[in-house]
Amino acid sequence: MKWRKLGRIFCASGEYSWMQTHAANPIAEPIDGSLVRIYFNSRDAENRAHVGWLVIDLEQPQKLLELSRHASLSPGPNGAFDDSGVSLGCLATDGQQTWLYYVGWNLGRTTPWRNAIGLAYRKNGPDGQPTFERFAQGPILDRDPYDPYNLSYPWVIHESGSWKMWYGTNLTPTPVDLIDVPHAFKFASSEDGVNWTRDHDQLCLGGALTGDCAFTRPCVMHDHDTYRMWYCHRGTVYQIGYAESQDGLNWIRCDERVGIAPSADGWDSGSLSYPSVFDQGGQRFLLYNGPHYGASGFGLAMLEKG
Repeated sequence: MKWRKLGRIFCASGEYSWMQTHAANPIAEPIDGSLVRIYFNSRDAENRAHVGWLVIDLEQPQKLLELSRHASLSPGPNGAFDDSGVSLGCLATDGQQTWLYYVGWNLGRTTPWRNAIGLAYRKNGPDGQPTFERFAQGPILDRDPYDPYNLSYPWVIHESGSWKMWYGTNLTPTPVDLIDVPHAFKFASSEDGVNWTRDHDQLCLGGALTGDCAFTRPCVMHDHDTYRMWYCHRGTVYQIGYAESQDGLNWIRCDERVGIAPSADGWDSGSLSYPSVFDQGGQRFLLYNGPHYGASGFGLAMLEKG
């Protein structure tokens, strides 16, 4: 693989009260032709993540065609599992309904935060702009005896009548200094996209791997007989990794084939994070963040053919 960078697309700079800084965790929703809607997380003055979106033409990707005026999903009420922020995981559809799987944030006392996985469905608001309504006030996946500490970014695929999810889990409690927190990816399956059965006995990626501490934000594509996963992992800094699997459970890391690296300078220098891959118009694209959790915005790259 080799990705050709097309430049930075957007970074929030105080456009709205809920869009003060950051543009993180981008995910794409193809519209028509070369038009694509990209959802992303921005932060308000209290550092809480909201969901917004923009529209671009992939033939002129750095020209912003439309920007959401209102947040499509905002933090929940005090006491809810997502009262401190809502971070994008992925969009998935069964052909009729489009679901948003996301991470809900709670600030902690003995640890910086705790996360759980929530679900919302897409609809049009009164002004015709897309918005998301929560499926329920509580999470669909939370801590349990096998995931006792923290759950994070889900990626869901609906295929052959079943739903498959890859999600992040902490293997130890999160320390206050955030240093050396081992994350890993696990797998869950569902018949309806709401009620999930976790595969508790197997880690897809992560665990005791030399030089890597955190694995987060998986993005999975199923190409014919191969599952492909892009993700970010951290030794000293976050970088984008790549793995392959024949069954979606047993993965082989192929980070040397990822085909993209930080720039020597500029908005995406130093580290890369939060990859999200999508196909449109017979071409494969990659959305990604630079350093500092989306503080410098997100960019777009295109997979070179041949």
